[in-house]
Amino acid sequence: MQGFGRYLAAALAARFASEGMGMAVVLLALQRTGSAAYGAFVLTAWLAPHVLAAPLAGAAAARSRRPRLFHVGALAGFATAVAVLSVLLGRAPTPVVLSVAVLGGSCGPMVTGGLSSLVAGLVPAGPARDRAYGWDASTYNGASVTAPAAVSLVAAFGSAGPAMALLAGSGALAAALAATLPYGNPGSATGAPRAGLGAGLVALWRIRELRAVTSATTLAFLGLGALTVTSVLLATSLGSPGGGGVLMTAFALGALTGSLTLGRITAVPPGRLARWAMAGTGVALTAAAFAPGITLTAVAFAAAGVCDGPLLTATLRIRSEFAPDGVRTQVFTLGAGLKVTAASTGAALVGLAVDAPPWTLLLAIAALQLVAVLLHVLVTVRGSARKAAAAGGPAATGPSAGSATAAAGPRSPGAP
Repeated sequence: MQGFGRYLAAALAARFASEGMGMAVVLLALQRTGSAAYGAFVLTAWLAPHVLAAPLAGAAAARSRRPRLFHVGALAGFATAVAVLSVLLGRAPTPVVLSVAVLGGSCGPMVTGGLSSLVAGLVPAGPARDRAYGWDASTYNGASVTAPAAVSLVAAFGSAGPAMALLAGSGALAAALAATLPYGNPGSATGAPRAGLGAGLVALWRIRELRAVTSATTLAFLGLGALTVTSVLLATSLGSPGGGGVLMTAFALGALTGSLTLGRITAVPPGRLARWAMAGTGVALTAAAFAPGITLTAVAFAAAGVCDGPLLTATLRIRSEFAPDGVRTQVFTLGAGLKVTAASTGAALVGLAVDAPPWTLLLAIAALQLVAVLLHVLVTVRGSARKAAAAGGPAATGPSAGSATAAAGPRSPGAP
């Protein structure tokens, strides 16, 4: 586990910067232009490149002869874009600001899935790696709790400009820490041919474990992306206009707790853990929709967060176990990009339905979690049946027959 502690510090610093951008951009836009809509446009430009840049970033990382330079450069580019936006937003022409946001957002996949793909090269396969992914998942949840709070605190005592500078400094720290990590070649075997640009997408489609978890989590995040707006509407309807932040904080703290506890259970196959996580989240959010007051609603949100926490850990384990040699980074960046895009779409969709009763919106989010469980089961069972028909015998437990490349690392005995 050489360098894993430094990896966690780098990942937390990078994801702190990423998670704080949403609030910092909107606050800075309000301060300098008086328009939250302007901040929303800049934030959209920041998030939009994720799904488009993900396959490019993953392929470039896999092909890079100097992976240290590539990863450090991506993190440095991310931090630089945040710093430049802190200066230009509300002062420079809009096209210039949006261009900087697009460039910075293009580095986003390396902050999320790209960094997570390094874990396989830092921690040996087996239970230790499964636990490592639990810690990695906790950096996302920890950042989602601390970053918005830190941005709000700095902005309250000063202005949004220094808050953006704080995020830029965190990104720069991540780049500096990433430069100290040992970079082997976790994503490809010695002498293996270089993967093409679409190889990661092919792997996500052909390998049933990857196809199942990617399709299910993308659908689940379509709902979770709408949760922030819905929580504000729900709290207002319960007579607590400022309670939306309390609900989301409860969810984030629950997710951090879940990733540090349930997410570290390595005896449960990751596919089953993912289904339990999505099902539990859906049930808890359903309970929240019918809670009579803000206190009970917050308790239900915290329970939903606890259930959601292990989902990322399970997802990371599945990607590591079943991503073929040479395309692991592509698989990680693509999966992360699809989830970010789904969450952004969910946020946009709920904006079109703000006049609906908030409890119905929350029920729709909960329903998407449960449908995602069903989708995961259907994709897994269908893939098993197809393999059994092709082999003329019982379904095997490995990747689907469409993959010509063996999965990297040992597989869990009970993996779906």
